[in-house]
Amino acid sequence: MRTEAIDRVALVFSLFDANGNGHLDPEDFELMASRVTAAAEGSDEAARSRMAAAFQRYWETLEGELDADGDGKVTFEEYRACVLAPERFAVTVREFAESLAALGDPDGDGAIERPLFMALMRAIGFAGPNIDALFDAFGPDEGDRITVATWVTGIEEFYAPDKAGIPGDRLVDAVG
Repeated sequence: MRTEAIDRVALVFSLFDANGNGHLDPEDFELMASRVTAAAEGSDEAARSRMAAAFQRYWETLEGELDADGDGKVTFEEYRACVLAPERFAVTVREFAESLAALGDPDGDGAIERPLFMALMRAIGFAGPNIDALFDAFGPDEGDRITVATWVTGIEEFYAPDKAGIPGDRLVDAVG
């Protein structure tokens, strides 16, 4: 497993621990879903509901696959195992990625504009300079847009334990 993957997992764990209690639990995913859907300017209720459901499924998958002691919480040690077995999470990550990207494309034209991308990523908890660096790494077009497919692929790569030098690494790297 690559160091970059471990760094990405540590960052995501810290962001998913939305209530800051040191472990992941259902409340974290409800809180994160409410933050992200609130930032989804222009998205319809169906897209918001899909995103909330994706967060719920993400939690259920983590709990079912990683909660080794059955206490209804996932510690960082338990969570880190997700990079060791990405195949167990591929469907859930894909659903999450597609739901998030759909919020970024409320008009359905297949393109995500930087302002909405920034708002959604800030709602998740990523830092502004890192979000900008990520968007730039995705190679926006002359209208400062990226494709939905580009973002979905970027999210999936972010969770891949064998990937390095990917756009998503900009979310972990110090940007100054």
